[in-house]
Amino acid sequence: MVDTLGSHLLFNMRARGDWVRLRTLLVLRWMAVTGQAGAVLIVSQMLDFALPLTHCALLISASVTVNVASFLVYPAEKRLSERWTLASLFFDLVQLVGLLILTGGVNNPFVVLVMAPVAISATALRLQSTLWLGIAAILSIPLMWFYHVPLVGPDGAVMEVPALYGIGSTAALAIGIVFLALYVRRVTVEGYWMSQALNATQVALGREQRLAAIGGIAAATAHELGTPLATIKLVAGELAREVENFPDLPAEVAEDIALIRREADRCRDIMADLSRGGRDDSHVKTAPIAAVIEEAAKPHLDRGKHLITRFAGQPIELAGDDQPHVNRSPELIHGLRNVIQNAVDFAGSTVWVDISLADGRLRVAVGDDGRGFSPDILPRLGEPYVSSRARVRGREQRNDYEGMGLGLFIARMLLERTGAKLTFANGADERGRRAAEETSTLTAMPPGAIIEMVWPQDKIVRSKQSARRALGENARFTEDAT
Repeated sequence: MVDTLGSHLLFNMRARGDWVRLRTLLVLRWMAVTGQAGAVLIVSQMLDFALPLTHCALLISASVTVNVASFLVYPAEKRLSERWTLASLFFDLVQLVGLLILTGGVNNPFVVLVMAPVAISATALRLQSTLWLGIAAILSIPLMWFYHVPLVGPDGAVMEVPALYGIGSTAALAIGIVFLALYVRRVTVEGYWMSQALNATQVALGREQRLAAIGGIAAATAHELGTPLATIKLVAGELAREVENFPDLPAEVAEDIALIRREADRCRDIMADLSRGGRDDSHVKTAPIAAVIEEAAKPHLDRGKHLITRFAGQPIELAGDDQPHVNRSPELIHGLRNVIQNAVDFAGSTVWVDISLADGRLRVAVGDDGRGFSPDILPRLGEPYVSSRARVRGREQRNDYEGMGLGLFIARMLLERTGAKLTFANGADERGRRAAEETSTLTAMPPGAIIEMVWPQDKIVRSKQSARRALGENARFTEDAT
């Protein structure tokens, strides 16, 4: 279980490391070769600095040779393993450091380029590989300070920075390598995990939409076939009565009529189940808020926790027609389901769902009697891969729970699509928790974690007249008197 988003992003990135294309590294190396060759020619030919051109040409040619050989041996679209990517970046670092040693070491203003391989590693490789490359880059800085070919100007003067300034520049360069690597890694991996979380949100929403579509078809089918089935059943009853007046008819005729009636009854039962299942899967566009909460909580009702739903402080059963009708959507159902699941996961015995409609806003608050959210991560709740509850003596409250905070992230994304604003808070302290335990659970306030969702009334609440129009008229099955 991860305690903070930052530590997770910086020190755990197992999903990356083998996705870099060879073409990317080839293009970057060609750019480096072009820049190095141009800099050496300009400094030696135009500025008349004395440079070991033969050795510089050999180092630049080594990069060219590696690029050409890689292009000829492997396809450009090949995905490199982490080991080969790290080896390639190590080669680039060594080649660059060697070229800098031949051209003044840390006195060369281009020494800042040693940050480039480390930055690339931070975006493409795992932490372990980046650490090795970063250590090598930092160690190369004092190496270039003590061992380098001096830069000799056209007038024969050796270009050397003062010792104190050189030490400061060396330290600044090492710090820059560390800072740049951490910053680039943080931004890159945060984007990666956010992308993964958004993909999970789309998968969850797509599943809920497919269930809604299937349920809608089933309920519509049951609705449309109700009248023809009732007619068949009525005619079968009439035929059964007529057969009694003709004793000479074969017995098979009466048996066939009875079979028709039995199969009609069977179809009636099947369509009744389909109709109920369709409504459970959002065939009805609007529904009372209690029905929506019940549907969202249904998968978690058999987990041994007591679910209490209240409207305006009273049990929802007493609300009757006073409770609002809301727009049913896959986003709303799945978002509420994830919020309720989080409460059930950490509740001691009871979960409360409080509903209120006032001041033009619909408020739904889901609370539990668990230990609540950890205060240090409370501001970051709703982000992906952040654990949502406090630890207990170094372990999670539920030892069998292995969450990553993705459920709350999906819930927040889906519910915000419906117009909701989510806030996370804790209920009472230990004193309040003991007081809640001594109070009736029907009237107690949730002492643990509380997730509040608030919608503008015009975004989600429908009038009862429009709700009835959305539902339409249902055909009734009639039983014959026989």
